[in-house]
Amino acid sequence: MALTRALVAGLLLASMTVAAPARAAPEAVSWTAPLNTEGRYIVDATGNRFKLKSGNWHGASGTWKGSGDVADPANHHAGEKSDQIPLGLDRAPMAAMIESFRGIGLNSVRLPFSNEMVHDTRPVPDAAVRANPALRGKTPLQVYDAVVDALTAAGFAVILNNHTNTSRWCCGVDGNERWNTSQATQKWEADWLLMVKRYRSNARVVGADLYNEVRRNILDDPNWGWGNEHDWHAAAQRAADRILTEANPDILIVIEGINWFGLPVNGLPHGRPTLEPVRTLSHTLVRSRKLVYSAHFYGYTGPNHSGATGIGETSDPRYRDFSREELFAVLDRQAFFVAQESGQHFTAPVWISEFGSGGREETDPKSRAWFENFVDHLVRNDTDFAYWPLVGWHQDRRGNGWAMLHWDAAGNRMSVDDGDDWRAPAWRRLVGAQGRTGPVPRSDAWSVLAPDHGDAVRSARTLAEPDWDSGARKAACPDGQRLIGLAQTGGRGLCTDAGLDANPLGRQVVRDERNVGADWASGYTKFQCPPGHVVTGYAVRGADMSSVLCQRVGQPLGANGRTVWFDRGDNRPAAARGGDFAHGRFKGQCAETEYVGGVAWTGRVVGRAKTPDALLCVGISAPQ
Repeated sequence: MALTRALVAGLLLASMTVAAPARAAPEAVSWTAPLNTEGRYIVDATGNRFKLKSGNWHGASGTWKGSGDVADPANHHAGEKSDQIPLGLDRAPMAAMIESFRGIGLNSVRLPFSNEMVHDTRPVPDAAVRANPALRGKTPLQVYDAVVDALTAAGFAVILNNHTNTSRWCCGVDGNERWNTSQATQKWEADWLLMVKRYRSNARVVGADLYNEVRRNILDDPNWGWGNEHDWHAAAQRAADRILTEANPDILIVIEGINWFGLPVNGLPHGRPTLEPVRTLSHTLVRSRKLVYSAHFYGYTGPNHSGATGIGETSDPRYRDFSREELFAVLDRQAFFVAQESGQHFTAPVWISEFGSGGREETDPKSRAWFENFVDHLVRNDTDFAYWPLVGWHQDRRGNGWAMLHWDAAGNRMSVDDGDDWRAPAWRRLVGAQGRTGPVPRSDAWSVLAPDHGDAVRSARTLAEPDWDSGARKAACPDGQRLIGLAQTGGRGLCTDAGLDANPLGRQVVRDERNVGADWASGYTKFQCPPGHVVTGYAVRGADMSSVLCQRVGQPLGANGRTVWFDRGDNRPAAARGGDFAHGRFKGQCAETEYVGGVAWTGRVVGRAKTPDALLCVGISAPQ
């Protein structure tokens, strides 16, 4: 959950009242793994839309609040001591819990874990699995294995979520602010490879949610694209590519934005960027159609409000303070735009992988209105979602009222559908919403190349081949895509598969003008591909052009092109797709019916680097 949740949880917990019969319809098991993406949608292996209707089954990432005896339930969030395993296995048989998940309309589960849990070799206490005696003597990771097996055997999709470094309740200034706060980045990557390989044979383990709520620690902010050890964009890129190349090429990669930066003090810069940085710097994975972006929203937090009461509280509005129209505008700006705007380098499914509200005894009108409005926005945008938390404890129908399902010590269940929970109508509206179903047409891919601080080679084939320009900083389009745009400075490029599948049949590196026929950029040095080849990559030394990578394609191509100059301003087609792939830089871009056949640059301008100034744009179709 969100920053400083521990400080405000006491104000937001709701308690329980009387029960009534459950009324939600189960979700049918009708999907085929693995999952992919098409534009803004997640699709299954048959190309049919698979909407994530998920819940967060927490516990394996820890519930200890960070002080006091870890064995004392009073020192755990809401008194719920999980023993580093999914919550509730001491209270109800696993199979009954999973059927309850299905009964409230879910088809998938986000399953948090901590890095500490992965390596804990101690068996869980017998009391922690009292209702599931077959799990006695198992380590926390072995219990996690059993939960994954049971969920997937029941037809659920499972998304692994690295929630924390250490096993404790999230989220505040707690040593778990970043993927590398309490551990080295190398260990974090190694644990991800371990976990994904562990479940590779289980196709219904469909996703790797890389880290939860990246945020400021006491001294430092995370960032998006600065190239240092706090660069969440770069860390996620590297981990994702390693997972896809070394562990499982079929798994979805889920990347959350930045949850918080700055000190929450009036007058000082602070805020919750969420997915806003994606607009100008998105991820291009080594395997296309595997990226899902995620975001978290709670009514008691805000775009510039930490969620705290007292210390850390500012005068900024919380999400629950906005009118319905204001809330929708803020949500769109912060996250929903990623799925709303098609044909951009950042276009991807958005999974709201956490949201929630207090239950039966939540009487605050603003909190109730926020939940209703937020659900309406999920429905109107047909957005994938995961409620937090799915499971909680109750005693005489009182306890952690945020959960959808609660069990008491005797195994008696309390559900959102019992008839006494004000959230139930909105919940039924959400899980029963008639969104898009069936086949999703193939969409054109648009990808940004950003060799800002190092190589940006996003082609699996190219990565497997020898270094084409040793010592230079290189960028290459994902397999099947070609270069279509380039920035004059900064080194960024734009790739697409629109109009041409550029699966390579052979490559050629060009460092001179041997392929130039007609002089399409007089007085400029021209790197031009040979006939039948398209530019799919480039290399720079410092800011200077060093080479272009040309790939031969298996279809006839046009030969006559036009020169697109961008040395004095943007030169892109009207209503060009792809988005602002190099914000604040001059950019050149070919039409979607063209390919880049060459790049021109000059070293004649004193004091200026040998940066690209023109593209040779050639028609894809050869003349008949």
